[in-house]
Amino acid sequence: MIRLTVWKSKNQYRGFSFEGHAGYAPEGEDIICAAVSALALNTVNSIEVFTDDFFEQELSEDGGYLRMAFRGSVSEKTSLLMDSLLLGITNIQAEYGSEYITLTYEEV
Repeated sequence: MIRLTVWKSKNQYRGFSFEGHAGYAPEGEDIICAAVSALALNTVNSIEVFTDDFFEQELSEDGGYLRMAFRGSVSEKTSLLMDSLLLGITNIQAEYGSEYITLTYEEV
């Protein structure tokens, strides 16, 4: 199962982490893992290229872990990109079920 945790402080994004694998299909054929990975990596790359926001990130080599934490305030562009990421994730979850992906919000 993929576990996505989103950290917020007073309604502002502070970061997120993805952990695990969906287990929907064998490695290399898992469309849920592929979709989630594409959304997550595109979000990180888009924030890096299209905003001036600062963040730290960790990524495991096997693809089962991604962590991104913002340093300082978060721009409207980053908030929109995060909203887009979460829209995509919730759509995947609605289509395939909570047994493959869970989304949790934590106040920090």
